[in-house]
Amino acid sequence: MTDAAPPTTGYAPVNGLQMYYEVHGAGTSAAPVLLLHGAYMSAGDLAPLVSVLAATRQVVVPDLQAHGRTADVDRPLTYEGMADDAAGLLAHLGTGPADVVGYSMGGAAALQVAVRHPDVVRRLVVVSASHSSAGTQPELLEMIPSITPELFAGSPMEAAYQELAPDPAHFPVLVQKLKTLDETPFDWPAEDIRGIAAPAMVVAGDADAVRAESAVELFRLLGGGGMGDLSGLSTARLAVLPGTTHFMPPGSGVLDRLDWLLPMVLAFLDEPSVEEGVTGGAAG
Repeated sequence: MTDAAPPTTGYAPVNGLQMYYEVHGAGTSAAPVLLLHGAYMSAGDLAPLVSVLAATRQVVVPDLQAHGRTADVDRPLTYEGMADDAAGLLAHLGTGPADVVGYSMGGAAALQVAVRHPDVVRRLVVVSASHSSAGTQPELLEMIPSITPELFAGSPMEAAYQELAPDPAHFPVLVQKLKTLDETPFDWPAEDIRGIAAPAMVVAGDADAVRAESAVELFRLLGGGGMGDLSGLSTARLAVLPGTTHFMPPGSGVLDRLDWLLPMVLAFLDEPSVEEGVTGGAAG
């Protein structure tokens, strides 16, 4: 089933941005879904997820700072800033609490939405992202300094940016800001992650840019990993997809595994809430 009706689109004045967003679907489920894309991506890159989710949900998909149709502003790209922008967009739209689903850069931003703006998060899904820069594969960290705008010449990412961006010539600035983001070490306090009350799901590929050990650590910080036979299930979930990378080669990335990913995410979003009888929550 697909979202046949065209989306509502607009620009929200959020934290100095004119933030482009799309709203898909009629929204018959308990809460809307906020989808946050990864680096060098835009709202349109999440269309395969949107087409399924929007069959029963209202789905909000923004272009994050300096991506897609959202122009850049004079500030760094940070996960905390993107989280504040996402929460500001929900406030602008008046949606109430949302199920926040983020991939890669958007997954880390989604995690920060839950830390910084807990009242706007009903459920959280973090895909291919970590709570610490140490959770990234070392070979990726070693490669980041060599990234240049010229590396993207003729690529689909550069072509999409030039087609959508208010200032196509700004692409080298985006590359530098994303390099700075990726080269800046971070390690968010364990107590902040443990303090997330929203039920959370962690998803990673077994050959992802995020180390599998980091995905497990995040899952445990969110309250998962106990022996459910004795203590009951927590509200945290973990999915490690076999034979799955972060993005390359085509067909092997996490977002290529929608036949696995979507049923698990939909089942998680549809689980009864804590007040309806689910045992557990984030560990203290």
